[in-house]
Order: sequence, then C-alpha cells, then structure tokens
Amino acid sequence: MELIINIFLIVLGLYVLIGLFFGLLFLFKASKIDPLMADTKKKVRFLLFPGVIATWPFLIGKLFKSKSA
Repeated sequence: MELIINIFLIVLGLYVLIGLFFGLLFLFKASKIDPLMADTKKKVRFLLFPGVIATWPFLIGKLFKSKSA
C-alpha cells in the first residue's frame, strides 16, 4: 500500500510541476495559447495562474495547434 501511495504522490508532484512551468509560460505568452488573451493585463493572467496549473493538459493542445497554424 505504501508503494501505491508513493507512486501516486510522485505522479501528482510531476503533474503540478509541469503545470507550474506551463503556468509561467501562460503568464508571458498567453496570446500564443489563446488569441483572446492578447489584450489582457498581467494581473488578470496572474489571477488565472492557479486554474492554468490545474488544467494544463487541456490548454497544451491549444499551444500546439497555434504553433502549427
């Protein structure tokens, strides 16, 4: 049981770590991810930061679609 808990915590930690890096990318390059964010201020992006950390798998698809377009 301890092994399962350790594996779960490692996976959760990796998820949050990737989310933090993606969130920092979102703070500075939000217009590349979502064109509607081009006119927003840094304060608004900072308020969205925790949500971006939690939902980065959904937003990363938009990042790759915008680079190919």
